[in-house]
Amino acid sequence: MTADDEEPAGIKRDVPTAIHVQISEHIRTRIAAGEWPAHYRLKSEPELAQEFGVSRGTVRRALATLIAEGLLRQVRGRGTFVTSTTIEPAIAQKLSTLSEDFASQGVVTDTRVLEATTLSPPRPVAALLDLAPGGRVLKLVRLRSTESGPVALLFNYVRTDFTPGIEEVDFERSSLFGVLEGSYRLKIDAARRTFSAEPAAAEVASALEIPEGAPVQYLQQVTYLADDRPVEYSDVWIHSGRLHLTSLLRRR
Repeated sequence: MTADDEEPAGIKRDVPTAIHVQISEHIRTRIAAGEWPAHYRLKSEPELAQEFGVSRGTVRRALATLIAEGLLRQVRGRGTFVTSTTIEPAIAQKLSTLSEDFASQGVVTDTRVLEATTLSPPRPVAALLDLAPGGRVLKLVRLRSTESGPVALLFNYVRTDFTPGIEEVDFERSSLFGVLEGSYRLKIDAARRTFSAEPAAAEVASALEIPEGAPVQYLQQVTYLADDRPVEYSDVWIHSGRLHLTSLLRRR
């Protein structure tokens, strides 16, 4: 068999293992390797069927196996996603930024930009942003403080194909969402946020002026446009002693 005759995506038709089982294992391997991280959105069933060279029914059977295992989940109208390994309560659902929340409460803040460079993102970030190989992002690192001291360290990765020239923006004076919506006329529609508690790594501890290993609130977010394309990924570490996340919940 020549290279041109090889089966797509490693599928082998001359072995006793069923095709749908091979596809399930192929996807399972990508998830385990971190190539498809939590919240990664898979291609559509027709696209996967074309990639694997099989029918949609075979793809659907492979996905059903992984959904039953808890590795994938389907969201009506949005697609199939890699499942998070953490429990995600539906809290803090308002899509606002820290700067917007501070402003609405009359809290004076200071923002210091620690890094603003364009680069090729880490593979998990590229996957979450649905970037093709060679795609570039703005890596924006900021430290947000109040009069009591540093409260949040933010790492943002923004697709530069949607935002040419964004590395020239002064983000000590401008908010990220404000620039995306105002300067680039992008319609931000939704985001997926994951909250957890973590021990502060050295870089985080130094920025937030806390002991290394001290507990911090960690927020991970993927932001989507109205046409469902991901535009921004962020990691945010919050000083637990200076800022609390609060939600107003209604039963009905």
